Amino acid sequence: MSNIASDAGYSPEFAQMAYRIGDSTTNIITPLMPYFAIIIAFAKKYDDDIGIGTLISTMVPYSIAFMIGWTLLLIVWFVFNLPIGPGGILFY
Repeated sequence: MSNIASDAGYSPEFAQMAYRIGDSTTNIITPLMPYFAIIIAFAKKYDDDIGIGTLISTMVPYSIAFMIGWTLLLIVWFVFNLPIGPGGILFY
């Protein structure tokens, strides 16, 4: 059984790089992140009125900026067919 990435000719490394871009940029704005409660606790040290909504709304601009930046880097890697790492290729 094959997956969509390999059927399209993309290497697993490239597929994982694209996945990690989407995953890492949205981690801070989801309450399901394992460290979210710890971040809230540290934030309460400096602001007693902070809550989940305040933290998420504060981090959304950063999340969007990181998503744009990482996506632009992915496009550069894709267009110039740069290696992902030692022995890492984009296409099979």
